Amino acid sequence: MADSQPQGPGVPDQPSPTPTGKGLLLTGARLKDGRTVDVRLRNGRIDAVSAAGSLPRDEADRPPRMDLAGYLLLPAPAEPHAHHDTALTAPARGLPPSRKPAHIQRRTTDAALLQLGHGATAVRTHVPIGGRDGLATLQAVLAARRALRGLTELTAVAVPRLLSGIAGADTAAMVEDAVRMGATAIGGCPDLDPDPAEYTATLLDIAAEHGCAVDLHTDARDPARLAELAGAVGGVGAPVTVGPCGGLGRMAGHTVADVADRLAAANATVTLLPQGGCALTDRQLPFATAPLRVLQDAGVRVAAGSGAVRDTANPVGRGDPLEAAYLLAAQGAVSAAEGYEAVSAGARTALGLPAVRVEPGFPAELLAVRGETLEGALSLAYSRVVLHRGRVVARTSAVREFCDADAAGTPELPRQAQG
Repeated sequence: MADSQPQGPGVPDQPSPTPTGKGLLLTGARLKDGRTVDVRLRNGRIDAVSAAGSLPRDEADRPPRMDLAGYLLLPAPAEPHAHHDTALTAPARGLPPSRKPAHIQRRTTDAALLQLGHGATAVRTHVPIGGRDGLATLQAVLAARRALRGLTELTAVAVPRLLSGIAGADTAAMVEDAVRMGATAIGGCPDLDPDPAEYTATLLDIAAEHGCAVDLHTDARDPARLAELAGAVGGVGAPVTVGPCGGLGRMAGHTVADVADRLAAANATVTLLPQGGCALTDRQLPFATAPLRVLQDAGVRVAAGSGAVRDTANPVGRGDPLEAAYLLAAQGAVSAAEGYEAVSAGARTALGLPAVRVEPGFPAELLAVRGETLEGALSLAYSRVVLHRGRVVARTSAVREFCDADAAGTPELPRQAQG
């Protein structure tokens, strides 16, 4: 199989903006329920959905058309847990990644575009602050966000290393500066602080004062500490996300159920990383994924993300939301639909974004994947068309070819498999 320049029906000539007034008409797309429809987009939203060929055509105001015959049309996924400041740095060859702001901005931009090509039209990346670099890394990530505006929604979580003790007071002030600069969430790993309770309490106080979300890292290898964390965030007005909680996948069933009940009572969202961990999790332990089904049964909101994208935490991380959904389904714990729900609706909820359904009135954040069923799309999701704010922003066209079986020693033009 090889990537090629897009050809033939179903792929636009180029991913360019469409006129705001006329919008875009997607024709012949298949939905998850099996219907084949035409979808009209206008002003960044879904304007109409109707049976294929049934939308009225006003020649005076006819929008550009895109033939999506053979494609499955889905709500676009989102990435709730990324570390783009260190992305694409493996193999490290024994050297730490460059911390020059220009290099961080470049890596962040490249990683966000990589994930956009996979279909993620919104990304939350965790950005370290404090220490020798201060707020320089955050400034570089925010510069990447400005450069990507209109292509993808990139948001940043300000992540301090320490918040307890005398040194913690200065870092806490820096967290507040980070929010004023443009960080939309604050977070970090309480387990790495000498006083996890003070770390969490300080973050929650700042979040309450500034009205921002909280995103906490924990591997959850200590059920008692995770229960304490759930108790601390319970009743907090700010949205709270906890993840990746891989330790839950290594606990006894009754312990997991008890912790899940506490997380549900705390109204927290849990972000799973089925592709692997990240730099803030304990890489000395065998990797595990938190049990999605147990969490859901307890009433916990669940999202799934990619974690590291080819850095030291996961040198082969793809950053592909569809692979995360595939892994959840392949593990047998959930269906393909539930796996995709975790990387789409679940991820958008974790990021505080509005819901997306292929229905009139919803945001035109869409992913078209070549295939007829969701199971098939997750299995062989190569060709994709990504729409953000109602326009095509990325496309991937993959062609698989086979040589002629009758060719004996003479190179022949490859042929494509049928069906």
